[in-house]
Formats: sequence, C-alpha cells, structure tokens
Amino acid sequence: HRHYDLGNDFFRLFLDAELLMYSCGYFESAADSLEMAQTQKIDRICRRLGLTPSDHVLEIGSGWGGFAVWASTQYGCRVTTTMISDGQFRYVRDWRSRLGEAGSRIDVLRADYRELTGQFDKVVSIEMFEAVGLNRYDEYFAAADRLLAPDGAMLLQTITVDDQWFPKYHGTPDWIEKYIFPGGELASVGEILQSLARTTSLSMYHAENVGTHYARTLRGWRARFHDRLARVRALGFDERFIRMWDLYLGY
Repeated sequence: HRHYDLGNDFFRLFLDAELLMYSCGYFESAADSLEMAQTQKIDRICRRLGLTPSDHVLEIGSGWGGFAVWASTQYGCRVTTTMISDGQFRYVRDWRSRLGEAGSRIDVLRADYRELTGQFDKVVSIEMFEAVGLNRYDEYFAAADRLLAPDGAMLLQTITVDDQWFPKYHGTPDWIEKYIFPGGELASVGEILQSLARTTSLSMYHAENVGTHYARTLRGWRARFHDRLARVRALGFDERFIRMWDLYLGY
C-alpha cells in the first residue's frame, strides 16, 4: 500500500499512456517507444500462454489492468484479475466498465490470491512475485497449483537476483526495500524451482532472461518522470521524495 497507493495520477505521469504497465517492457527494435514495448510484452505473454477465447485466465496482481484488458479484447478470453491495492482496484473496475462487451469477460477482484477458489486454464503473474518473499514461496506456488486446471499453464514474470548472490541478499534489506518497496524481495530462480518441487505438480517448461529490456524501460520511466517534475510537485510530493525516486529509477 505504501508504494502502489501513491496515487493513480502519479503513476500516469511516467508509465506508458495506453496500458499503464509497471513492469519490464519488450523492445523489438531500437526505435520502439515505451508504449510499443509494453504492448509487445503483453502480447508475447498471451502468445506464450497460447490464449484462446475458450480460456479462463487468472491474473495474480492486476496492476492497472493492462493485461486483463488486452487478453480480453485481443484474444477474447475470460480474465479474472485480483489485487489488493485500493487505487488499482478502482482504476481497473472503471476501465472495465468502459469496454462494453469485452468488459463483461473481465472479473475484477480485490482479494488475496490465497483466498481464491475455482479452477483456471491459465495463470499469469507479471512482477507481483517480488511482493511475496522467500518465506512464502510455497504458499504462492501451492495456490497457483491448486487453482490451475490439470493441463493448465502458468507464466511468471519476475525480477531476479543471481542465485550465487541470493543467500547474501535475502534477509538484508537493501536501499530499494527500505525506501521504495517496504517488505519487497527480488526472486531466486533456484529457490523457485525448489519450491515447485516441494509443493506442486508444476515443472519448468520455458525460461527467458529479458533483463536488458528493463534497463530501457527504466530509462523511459525516468525521462518521463523528469519531464513532469512540476506535476509531481503539484501532486504534493516533496524534494526528498523526488530524489528517492530519481535514484530508484536510475538504479
């Protein structure tokens, strides 16, 4: 809540204008805009999952609804999307109401994913996993396993720390964890695989490292943040906040 409820008006200042994706984009060429990169990222996720109109997809961590809207409008599937941020919940619900028929295929929940029931053909989670933390990996993946149909598939996009550094990183909050994402923790691929083995019937099918795309995404966000500093201040954020976010976006 300390991060995501800073306000929808604040995040609109620097995220892509179309989908408001607060996660790594995918740049197919040097000329791609931030908007193109985020659309390409979402569409790659939909294609990786092989989405069809018959699919019912669960999204763990809605953000501002970009994936749910794209999957519903472009692939015709039903999407249940859940989050715990008040601001995001209101934004996604309002966006759904403006979509007409496509909006009727989106269920918007303000609920902890561990409380959900039912079964879904596909599960997707785009950079929400950083809020889970190592001590709750088993709960997270057990819930995903329980909610997935027997022949279902899950796509997880998350920021990782190299496994050789993770033991030192885990349990020692860094600057971003202290000032930007209280309670957050980047992921370990090795620990993810061990959790899958302990608690689920899931197995790794495909893995891809797109970290260099994050550098370009962050540069885009930081440039927009700087271009709109007057509006950041007008929203009530002080110079200390601006310095912190400049460091965070340049990190």
